[in-house]
Amino acid sequence: QVQLVESGGGLVQAGGSLRLSCAASGSIFSLFPMSWYRQAPAKQREFVASISSGGSTNYADSVEGRFTISRDNAKNTVYLQMNSLKPEDTAVYYCYVRIGILDYWGQGTQVTVSS
Repeated sequence: QVQLVESGGGLVQAGGSLRLSCAASGSIFSLFPMSWYRQAPAKQREFVASISSGGSTNYADSVEGRFTISRDNAKNTVYLQMNSLKPEDTAVYYCYVRIGILDYWGQGTQVTVSS
């Protein structure tokens, strides 16, 4: 059973920074791409960023150049460094991994950006 636990959310002023962490259980973590998604109130969950097992990254246009995804396979952890935060970045942020046909999500961490 894979478990994902996010942390690092909080309240920050526009222009500020936060770093989210997602700790994964299980020794197979390093084999799979990891992603971050977010869901704002009354909106659908949307893709934010992903990182392959080899470290290749992909970003949503809305966060390109401001957010950086990284991973530490030795610690079974993926990070999301968020800089130049905007009020529209306010959302619950979720960690995600797909293993075979199974999807695993963390419980989410709230990020609130005040103007």
